[in-house]
Amino acid sequence: MSRTVLRLIPLLLAAVVCSAQPAVENPPPKQGRIHGVLAANSRVVKVKGGFRQLEGPVTIHGWGLYFNDIDQNRTYKVDQNETISVWRENTNAADGLFLMNDGRLLAAERGNSDPPSPGRIVAVLRNRIVSVIASQFHGKPFHGPNDLIADSKGGIYFTDPGPAIPTNVAPADRRGDVYYIRPNGDILLLDDQMVYPNGITLSLDEKTLFVDDTFGEYVYAFDVHPVGQVQNKREFVKLQEPEQWPPWGLRSRAEGMAIDSKDRLYLATASGVQVIDPQGEYLGTIRVPETVRNLAFSGTWRQILYMTASTSLYRIWLLSQGPAKRAK
Repeated sequence: MSRTVLRLIPLLLAAVVCSAQPAVENPPPKQGRIHGVLAANSRVVKVKGGFRQLEGPVTIHGWGLYFNDIDQNRTYKVDQNETISVWRENTNAADGLFLMNDGRLLAAERGNSDPPSPGRIVAVLRNRIVSVIASQFHGKPFHGPNDLIADSKGGIYFTDPGPAIPTNVAPADRRGDVYYIRPNGDILLLDDQMVYPNGITLSLDEKTLFVDDTFGEYVYAFDVHPVGQVQNKREFVKLQEPEQWPPWGLRSRAEGMAIDSKDRLYLATASGVQVIDPQGEYLGTIRVPETVRNLAFSGTWRQILYMTASTSLYRIWLLSQGPAKRAK
């Protein structure tokens, strides 16, 4: 046997072995270390795929998770064994969720077009009975509520951006709204100057409201007053790695938010989950195989970050912890 043939044998064997390996679709990206948040080489795990349009995860008190599939009009429940079951059907395209301490599950329902049904903010009881909290402002129906967060007084902040903007159409003068529902049911319009206000959350002391704009590059901060009104709107952080949106320029594609026990923000964006410290400094990005839409801490010690992507539910273990006294 010639030396040339002998040299080729290892290469041929390697080729055979490689061809026998199953193809890996979207392998989890390598994770860099984020101080106090994420250990280097931590692994993103796909819990389950095969969904259509996932959104709105929120932890269940103790252990577990709720999340929505908007297109399927379903709310799913994840138990402590990560068994996933349908918890509610016909959700009116529910998007963001928030679980109150009394067990009511708040939902921002976008509304459906076929058959037509308006967007609204609702509370779902444990027995699945739905109570409508708000569906209009000054006699006009909401555009299509997207995300929400409740404060400790029982008031609700929510974003109302309306239908998604087609990728081939520039937003022009389109604007969405940010509202606050007082505990007595009165509704305040807080802001109407963002193109597509989406994710929303409160600092742990509830003195600062954060809102991101999917079609912009910034997260905005507002000072909160005791009665729910806000002032001093400002750019809190410019998000990293925006994507090019041909008709209009750069966009962050920022969506849902979560906050940890140290007041760090976690934002679902085009590049992954961006982590921001309380001073507005970028700390790093958790890379995920699909574009993340929303996220929430869960687990006994709130150290599991669940992330809803377009078609899959993912999770990753963190060094940081979610807030102990509120759902998100």
